[in-house]
Order: sequence, then C-alpha cells, then structure tokens
Amino acid sequence: MTCYYANLDHEALLHVQGPDALSFLQGQVTCDTRSLRADLALPGACCTVQGRVVFDFLLGQLEADHLVLRMRRDILASSAALLAKYIVFSKAQLSSGDNGWRVLAVWGPQAVTLLQGIFGAAPAGRFASCHGDGFLLVQTDAAGQQFECYLQDEVVGDMYRQLQSAAQSGSESDWQALQLAAGVARIETATSGEYVPQMLNYDLTGHISFRKGCYTGQEVVARLHYRGKPKRRLYLARIDADQLPDGRLPAPGSPLYKDGTSQAAGNVINSVATADGPVLLLVTATTDSLDGTLQLLSTQGPELHISAVPYAVPENK
Repeated sequence: MTCYYANLDHEALLHVQGPDALSFLQGQVTCDTRSLRADLALPGACCTVQGRVVFDFLLGQLEADHLVLRMRRDILASSAALLAKYIVFSKAQLSSGDNGWRVLAVWGPQAVTLLQGIFGAAPAGRFASCHGDGFLLVQTDAAGQQFECYLQDEVVGDMYRQLQSAAQSGSESDWQALQLAAGVARIETATSGEYVPQMLNYDLTGHISFRKGCYTGQEVVARLHYRGKPKRRLYLARIDADQLPDGRLPAPGSPLYKDGTSQAAGNVINSVATADGPVLLLVTATTDSLDGTLQLLSTQGPELHISAVPYAVPENK
C-alpha cells in the first residue's frame, strides 16, 4: 500500500469548549464559523486590530461545543493568551495543553483506503472532516491524498498502532513540502503580527470570509479587499541546498532583495528541505517579483528561483 504517515511535532491543538465556543470565535477570526460543520473544517486566521495575522489555523469540530484549532506549536501559548483576553465574558474556555492529543499526517494514493480501514470512515473533499470517539480526520487537498489526523492517545492508541503497521513512515518535512507546494502559508513566531492576510494569499486560499460581520482587524482587511491592492503577494521559491549560507534553512522573516536594490522586497515565510534536493520556500514579496530576481538575505545573496503559486491570483487584486 502506497501510503505514508508522520507525527507533526511542530503542530498543536488549541481546544475551545463551551456553549459560546463558536460565537466567541466568530468575533475573533477571519473565517465564518457559522459555516463550520461536523463534516467540514475551516481554514482561518486571527488578526491584530491593525489587521496583521497573529496566527493561522485549521478549525475542526470534535463535538457541538468542543472545537479545536490546529496551529504551529511555537505560537500556541501566545495565541491562547491573546484569545484569553477576550473570552472572559463568554461561556467558553480555552485549553492549550496537549491533553493527550497528537497531530499526524497521512498521505498517498491509498490514504483513503487506509483511513477507512482503521477508522471506519474518511473525509471526502477538501477540508471535509469526519470524527469519532477520540479522533478527527481532515482532508487538506482536493485530490483526496492528504489528511491531517487529530488523535487522543488513550482512546485510539490501538488505531495509531494499526496506522504505524499499515503505512510507511514518512517525515514531517515530507508533509511540509506538500503543503508549501500547495501555496499555503503558515505563521510562526518570527512572522506573527507582521503581515495582512492578503500578503499571504489568505484571501485566495479560503481563510477569509468577506460576508461575515465584524471581527478583530476586519476593517483593515476589508478595506484592502474592496478599495486597495496588496503591495505584496505569496510566491513559491526554490534554491539548491548547497547555495544556502552556512547550509542552514533561511529563518522565517529572512529578508529578500530584488535586482540588487538595497530596500527589502520581501521576506521568507516558510522553508523546508525536500527529499529530492532543492529547498522549497514560500515568500511574500512585491507583486512584480516574477519579473526579476530575488536574492536571499542580502543584495549579494544567492538567487531564488521564483514561481507562481498553484492557484489563480487576480492581477487587479
């Protein structure tokens, strides 16, 4: 069976529980939580009052009053602290500990068959989800070959062992490379609070609802959507590993320079070393970046090979 799994140690779950869980998040995040269903997860983001993205997430429903937001582990504590400032008047509570839950990825042409055999069900459709006692599964691609699995150890320990025995062991880097290639930016500590959603293409990847009511930062995000044009967009980039300074992956937020000019034209958002050699990056850069060259870290730095993301980016937006 051609199928892989990996523990996603850099991902974590923020639990929101209580009768006001959905309504509380509705006033804080960019997606419309009224669209959340037991069989449909939602990508989204949480912004500052200035409209800068603090964290991105994938929102799923374990029970009617029990929601989980999957986000980067390094910003879990700060994200929970931010939401805690606003939840005090809601009938809901936050829990940012692991609580015995783990985040895994399963991918490959036979992923659906594998998940159906172990859990008795599998999602069908991008961001479709299904859940049972101690697990939540979310399909993250359109082809039905990439899935995130949120598992509670004490409930599904045996299912996890079945997964280990039936699938080949992959790496978290393998999974991250798939997500970067899909053009989905992830916020980490160094980039938290730095960019409006449109600079990360979140208006094109389903992270934002422009039909919902107010949320923190909504005025800035909506004004740019209806009256402005982003000065930066998200792009794919590649560089040979042997060209990296000191042989290390560029840190999130690392500056990029265009055609030798001294003013930074963009920044690295995410990077990962791929199995076949090149380093894959997502960068936010000026909208003319496809027309020139971008250097990493300095005007004399190695050149990045820039390409478009695999979805449409309107020229006038």
